[in-house]
Amino acid sequence: MLDQDLKETLKGYLERLTRPLEIVANTDGSDASKEMMALLADITDVCSRITVRETSDAALRAPSFAIGSPGHDIRLRFAGIPLGHEFTSLVLALLQAGGYPPKVSDDVIAAIKALPGPLKFESYFSLSCQNCPDVVQALNLMAVLNPNIEHTAIEGSAFQSEVESRQVMSVPSIYLNGEPFAAGRMGVDEILAKLDTGAAAREAEKLKDKAPYDVLIVGGGPAGAAAAIYAARKGIRTGLVAERFGGQVADTMGIENLISVPETEGPKLVAAMENHVGHYDVDVMKLQRADGISSDGELVSIALASGATLKSKTVIVATGARWRQMNVPGEDQYRNKGVAYCPHCDGPLFKGKRVAVIGGGNSGVEAAIDLAGIVSQVTLIEFDSQLRADAVLQRKLNSLPNVRVITSAQTTEVTGDGAKVNGLVYKDRGTGELHTIALEGIFVQIGLLPNSDFLKGAVDLSPRGEVVVDARGATSMPGVFAAGDVTTTPYKQIIIAMGEGSKAALSAFDHLIRMTAPDAARKAA
Repeated sequence: MLDQDLKETLKGYLERLTRPLEIVANTDGSDASKEMMALLADITDVCSRITVRETSDAALRAPSFAIGSPGHDIRLRFAGIPLGHEFTSLVLALLQAGGYPPKVSDDVIAAIKALPGPLKFESYFSLSCQNCPDVVQALNLMAVLNPNIEHTAIEGSAFQSEVESRQVMSVPSIYLNGEPFAAGRMGVDEILAKLDTGAAAREAEKLKDKAPYDVLIVGGGPAGAAAAIYAARKGIRTGLVAERFGGQVADTMGIENLISVPETEGPKLVAAMENHVGHYDVDVMKLQRADGISSDGELVSIALASGATLKSKTVIVATGARWRQMNVPGEDQYRNKGVAYCPHCDGPLFKGKRVAVIGGGNSGVEAAIDLAGIVSQVTLIEFDSQLRADAVLQRKLNSLPNVRVITSAQTTEVTGDGAKVNGLVYKDRGTGELHTIALEGIFVQIGLLPNSDFLKGAVDLSPRGEVVVDARGATSMPGVFAAGDVTTTPYKQIIIAMGEGSKAALSAFDHLIRMTAPDAARKAA
């Protein structure tokens, strides 16, 4: 199952176990069960502290396996075969169940242990989903630390009938005690905040007591991370506030054009950025959304959706962008019920079904190519009279027998049966005629919108909503700078955002020097 190099790497990790583990595997004689047992055999081959016991319980999912440790009440199970992106989740689960300390704060550990139960979590993931490991690893950790918490991580494509009966049409999807709990990328902090409804208010009270910063970065993507590092290295009081660290990069599958890094994946890059920021004295405040900005001439104030307000001598806006929506009837109603934005994450849930991809740029054509290997039929719909993707991608797309391309088409409605998508309506822009396509999934790939709503009326924005900046990253509000995809800077690329974030931090530092210079001159006189 595992190649020799991977087994050697795994052996090195599992040497960190401080107590024995017992894996109880539930099988049904299927090929999938045999494949799971081969994986577990490889694990026991490299670590003598792990034993495997096989059962055939019809009341449990098969194939599946529970990870436990004698004398410790741990309720953690994988249903399916956790390879792909979830292999790391499996390794972490083994380490943590085996006594290896988790890399979270003491406050988080205390909050997890204090949760009352019973809390029975089920999470659905796909092996190609780069967002799913965060959810799986967070819930696994909670199950290891608190005996009131149970977690089963379920590979959706391995339990297709279950996925369909529960109408799981996006991953990661979380159920709690049999009821839908949440969908989308979440970490431990987000899950705890959702379980503890008073946490947000308590955190807002803490933020109100924060002293003014020298520079406050709003946003945690590549531009924000670079700005934080460059500012902190100057020795000035630096804060970073963001809804989540990583921004759109966390949702990016493959990254191949980051200079000096031939290839990587979004979540890996996000982890590296967060680790780098952690080397410096940066006050990082997550799960906070900016709701407004103002200035009294001396300090800039950032109002947060939680009710708190942060103040700083300078501010760097690096809030990035979000997926652009079609804004047609039915889109909101059927989001995560057939309307999706991440083909890598949700594509496996539509195996053998009919889907549409909206958008003929590189992202849309790449999505159609990827989906064609999973689904029965892909219909790509482009508003323009021709596709805008690179020629090499178009040639690949045209070679696929189960892909249909419709140009000069405007999507006008998403239709459904009340529970899930069953089609879409588009208008032929040449004739004005309306057409209906029967399908089960719609993947929207029509670009990004800048996250600049909280700046409207305070900072100059372009007609597209981008923050207008000059060559130094300065905005129309004194002391406020901006960087990355939220700005008018052309070419929305990770490496460009990093450079622009660094430049904005240097500009903010220069602004601070110029602000204090007159005071210093007066004191000297």
